[in-house]
Amino acid sequence: MMKKIVLLSLIISVSASYAQESLNVIDIKETERIERMLSSDEMQGRRTFSAGIEKAGAFIASEFEKTGLQKWGNSTSYLQSFSMIKAKPLTQHYSIDGNEIDKKNVLLLCPTKNIRLNEKSNYDIVQVSKGMNFFREIMKSLSAKKNTLVVADTSFSKLLGRFTQMEMDLFSTQPNVIVILATNIPKKFNIEATQEIIEQPLSNVVGIIPGKSKPNEYVIFSGHYDHLGISSANIENNDSIYNGANDDAAGTTAMIMLSKYYKALNNNERTLIFAAFTAEEVGGFGAQYFSKQFDPAAVVAMFNIEMIGTESKWGTNSAYITGFDKTDMGAILQKNLTNTKFTFYPDPYTDQNLFYRSDNATLARLGVPAHTISTSKMDSEPNYHKASDEIGTLNVENMTAIIRAIALSAKGIVDGKDTPTRVDTSMLK
Repeated sequence: MMKKIVLLSLIISVSASYAQESLNVIDIKETERIERMLSSDEMQGRRTFSAGIEKAGAFIASEFEKTGLQKWGNSTSYLQSFSMIKAKPLTQHYSIDGNEIDKKNVLLLCPTKNIRLNEKSNYDIVQVSKGMNFFREIMKSLSAKKNTLVVADTSFSKLLGRFTQMEMDLFSTQPNVIVILATNIPKKFNIEATQEIIEQPLSNVVGIIPGKSKPNEYVIFSGHYDHLGISSANIENNDSIYNGANDDAAGTTAMIMLSKYYKALNNNERTLIFAAFTAEEVGGFGAQYFSKQFDPAAVVAMFNIEMIGTESKWGTNSAYITGFDKTDMGAILQKNLTNTKFTFYPDPYTDQNLFYRSDNATLARLGVPAHTISTSKMDSEPNYHKASDEIGTLNVENMTAIIRAIALSAKGIVDGKDTPTRVDTSMLK
């Protein structure tokens, strides 16, 4: 019996020593190297649809390759490519119950060149009555899998006008959604239009470490790698490049460093997915596309990391978790940090609805315990969305400590021992 106890103690001691040695992979020098590259002028501010973001994506993919991550699914590339569409109407002709209607009362959310439908067409018809949430109902139709005609009450004319004045980005794979203003669902209607279609390619960067005993259960670590690019209109101190060192090269750096840590440890029971999202700043399109590649029931947890380069309102060795009360994931993470100096706090900026504003939101709305970890002082961050958001404004030492804390806190989830509760989707507004 004594030999078994001694052997068990030795195994635990060796395991703990190896885990600590692997944690040393997350060091300040390597963290700074990656952060410095992502936020360098060479990346030209990583604006969506620019050469700069393509260069940043290639850099992230090269880091995944050097680390030895596998590619997702049957892909031959770390780049998870998709397209967004800008559609510009060329010709338009609309009538309801025999009466022509003004084009300002029609909104086309269609990624197709030729649009033609009437009451006999195979379109779902949805009515948005006065007092309903116009935006939410439109988003529901966009998320559906069938072509839809939305008949919105005339009280929404101002809201519709705002949409028609915007250049909307659409997924190339989404169904047609057409919104018309009318008091009631028309008995007869005719909608004909042609559009110029401009296709714009985008790419997330995704790598994985397959799980050993639970390969079909996923834990996601993510951050968005796009930013605002170069602005000739808002030059600050002769600087026109919005480097986005904190927003969100810091979160992307954390995700890359965690991939190196877990690959060195090489004992994850669940499959780990590392994702750098594109197009967060222009609508969260990268995270939305990424989220559609999974059965949400298979995703056990999502660690989205956003702006951890500056100290939180509580100082060093601390960060907050958005939607802390939505699941018990935050409590699990803090439990695994017992006897350390680090503390995870609930989001102190709940009035800003951060839980549903960042790249975790798509999966969170589907019930996944998907949270964003951040230190950004949302009421007083001096370099937020400014050209001054450069590496010199960051506390890289504290940022490295945060990445280590995330690694330690996620241990039970990665090991398959901890499973956070799900988001109660019935409570979503």
